[in-house]
Amino acid sequence: MTSSRPRHPLPEPGWPTRAEAEASRLFSPITLASGCTAENRGWIPAMVPWRATEDGSVTDAVLRWYRRFAEGGPGVLVVEATGIRDVKSGPLLRIGHDRFIPGLRRLVDTVRTASSGRTRLLIQILDFLSIRRRPEPEAYFRRFLAVHDRHRTALADHFADDAWRAASDDGVRNALASLPIETAATLLSERERDDLLRGARERVTDTHLPHIAELPKVLPGLFADAAARAREAGFDGVELHYAHAYTMASFLSPINTRDDGFGTTPEGRLRLPLDVLGAVRARTPAPFTVGIRFLADECIRGGGDIDDGIRHALAFARGGADVLSLSVGGKFDDAAAPRIGEAIYPYTGASGEACMPTVFGDVPPWSRHVPLAARIRGALRGNGLPVPIVTAGAIGTFREAEAALATGSADFVGSARQSLADPDWWTKMRTGRGAEIRRCIYTNYCEALDRRHVEVTCQLWDRDTTAPDDGGRCADGRRRDIAPPFSV
Repeated sequence: MTSSRPRHPLPEPGWPTRAEAEASRLFSPITLASGCTAENRGWIPAMVPWRATEDGSVTDAVLRWYRRFAEGGPGVLVVEATGIRDVKSGPLLRIGHDRFIPGLRRLVDTVRTASSGRTRLLIQILDFLSIRRRPEPEAYFRRFLAVHDRHRTALADHFADDAWRAASDDGVRNALASLPIETAATLLSERERDDLLRGARERVTDTHLPHIAELPKVLPGLFADAAARAREAGFDGVELHYAHAYTMASFLSPINTRDDGFGTTPEGRLRLPLDVLGAVRARTPAPFTVGIRFLADECIRGGGDIDDGIRHALAFARGGADVLSLSVGGKFDDAAAPRIGEAIYPYTGASGEACMPTVFGDVPPWSRHVPLAARIRGALRGNGLPVPIVTAGAIGTFREAEAALATGSADFVGSARQSLADPDWWTKMRTGRGAEIRRCIYTNYCEALDRRHVEVTCQLWDRDTTAPDDGGRCADGRRRDIAPPFSV
């Protein structure tokens, strides 16, 4: 990824000596309310690596991916967003049926062995709604558009010819398909324009669709069943995915205008997320850990802000969550229009850039979200709630991580991209070998691969032919699929 915008230099890392690391907050243990103890405050957030089978099963490549992170010694490792429904979703892990349990148990065993049982393992579970690829304009008008009288009126006004008011459905479709797409788009409703230019996607407000209307009845049971499977597979806990562009985050958003008691007001928007949390907590009591990943700020017009984030954190803490992991943005609402034939990607707009900030831009990305975590953690502590907070967002040095903990801004430090660049950076810091850390350069090469739904790797090592090879290769045959090994 390149950019004409200013490029910020990497911050001074302040790598510790072994003695300094041993005395640090980062490498101190913490025990959650569930009774689960992490031996350090390093947290690897969920990342989708695109290595599962097409039916969502664990593969050898999935096992290599998580084994490599576990070898690095984080306190907590979160497995990728894993679907709670037994529906097609491409090469993403699923947990919507008991047949997935044996593969997930292999994953747990792999991490336990690689980390000598020292890394706590959670699995992130989520629900998502239907998204279609952006269609060819002609296909959209001839196959997908539902013709209404307002389209006839729009054509009559456009052509200054009242004969269009009596046009047939096929006549309307043919006329719209023959116009330049920019012109045709002006004759559509806002939702239709979005379907044409960005691809159709379901919203939680589409309550005219029975399966959307029924979500509040269906989802608590689905999440609880998924959590029970995770427990049976041996995970230390689950992380409920209430962030970004997906179903639960959409219920939490002020944009949720459902009028059935599950939207419109702050209490209504929290109702389903709390019902899900309650159902999961009831099925999987302590010492099983239940965490929640949610947004401190949606970073979109009309969306939730830090005040909403604080409100949600207080509700989740009171509802029994053991740990709260914070993110921002990553929404469909402001995402860039995809190419024809591709699906919309929620990390392309301003909210996506806020979620995964890079070295390019007017503002340096380093520890950008820590102040939001500090406000949320402060609100929790001010209300007597000790639930730990995970902060993340371009934290790739010991100095930043330790500062976030020392200032009381957070209890865990999440690092996805730096951990991808060097899974062993936790061990290297702990043993005083910081100078050997392979530092993420935050250009989002990995994010560009994710956008294309191909195996995620890091440009700092995926073409390294000098390092020992474990035999793992991506589907393109050119890239190694995990980071080179490290000898302690």
